[in-house]
Amino acid sequence: MNSLAWTTDLEAARAGDRPALERVLARSRQDLRRYAEHHCVINDVEDAVQESLFTASRRMMDLRQLECFASWLFRIVKRECNRLKRAARTFLHEPITDDIAEVCQVEHRGLARDLAAALESLPAHYREIVLLRDLEGLDINELSQRLGLTREATKARLHRARSLAREYLSS
Repeated sequence: MNSLAWTTDLEAARAGDRPALERVLARSRQDLRRYAEHHCVINDVEDAVQESLFTASRRMMDLRQLECFASWLFRIVKRECNRLKRAARTFLHEPITDDIAEVCQVEHRGLARDLAAALESLPAHYREIVLLRDLEGLDINELSQRLGLTREATKARLHRARSLAREYLSS
């Protein structure tokens, strides 16, 4: 698509032309995906792209200057990647409650089952570090001493364990 057709489609999309909007978003999708691969956790790339395209389609009329479309769209996807990272970090860094009955309330029953399955899917050394950190609340130094590892090895193991749990939960 040449520059004139691209500008025409952008103007029409901003004016509310649905087919032009679809063309603009379809053309932008691959670039967004490549950009998201550098800013998102690999499992979140497609979600970030989809959510960004949806946001762009809703907010296209807010775009003041057509020349800024690409940077505007990339800012949307980067913001979405950061939101997904924060959500995952918050989820996996919150300490697990000691009261199992509280966790298994009706509204959390499915989540508790999924978390238990994710923990069971981990190799023993990864499960141990997650439970010690998130259930018992040990800090990195205490984990290092308890497991006989260096701080760096402890952090790496904890990161890998959480990554595996995230992968299990997202599949």
